[in-house]
Amino acid sequence: MYEVNHLSSEDVDMSTIAVIGTGRVGLGFAEAAVAAGHRVVLANSRGPETLTDAVTSLGASAVADTVDGAADRADMVLLAVPLHSYADLPASALDERIVMDAGNYYTDWSGHIAELDDESTTTSERFQGMFPSARVVKAFNSIYAEDIAVDARPLGGDRRALPVAGDDEGAKQAVTDLIESIGFDVVDAGALSEGWRFQRGTDAYVVPLNRDELISALQHARRYRDMATDDLTTERTHRMPEN
Repeated sequence: MYEVNHLSSEDVDMSTIAVIGTGRVGLGFAEAAVAAGHRVVLANSRGPETLTDAVTSLGASAVADTVDGAADRADMVLLAVPLHSYADLPASALDERIVMDAGNYYTDWSGHIAELDDESTTTSERFQGMFPSARVVKAFNSIYAEDIAVDARPLGGDRRALPVAGDDEGAKQAVTDLIESIGFDVVDAGALSEGWRFQRGTDAYVVPLNRDELISALQHARRYRDMATDDLTTERTHRMPEN
C-alpha cells in the first residue's frame, strides 16, 4: 500500500519555493530548503516589508514578495497558514501550481469545521475543494517546525521519513524529490483521502520515525472516532500545538 521513495539530492534540480505563511513552520522549512541549496520567496498577509529580518537571516537565497508575486516566481508553493485563513488566499496565486499543504486542524485555532469533526473529509481534501485548480500534496504537516532544519540530512545518512499524500502523481513526485533533496526519506501514503493517517494526534504525527517505522504507523493509524476518549493522542487533536 505504501511506497517508499529515495532519491539522491544530486538528482534534483534546485528549485524556487514560495513560502506562504511565515510562522514557525514556514520559516523552519525555508531554513532547511536554503541549506539544501534551494531558493525561497517568503510571503505573508502583512506584506513583504514585514519580512526584512527573516530574509536577512536566511541569506542571499531568500527574498520577500506579495503572495501573488511569490507564487509567480516559484516552482512550487509551501502553504503554512491556519485553516481559517485559506479562504483569504488569492486563487490566482495557486491555480495550476503544486501546493504543499502543511495545515492541521486545531479547533482552538480555527474553530469547529463540521466536515472535519465528522471525518467526512480531510484538511487537504477540503483545501483542494476550495482551490480545484491547485495541484495539492499534503506534506510537512507532521513534523514540528523546529525539527525540519535540525532533522534534515541532505548529505544522506540515517534519515527521518516524512509522509506525503496527493491525487496528482506528478505533483507528488515533484514534492517527493524536493523533500528528498532537503534531507528526508519519503513514504507515499496514497491519495489525499489517506492524509488522515498522519494528521495531528496519530502515531505518525510529530514523532521522528524512519521509513519502516513510518510505514507501520500509517498502516496502524486510527480514525479519531476509533480512539478511546481518554487516549492522549485524541487529547492532542483539539489543543493548540505548544511548538
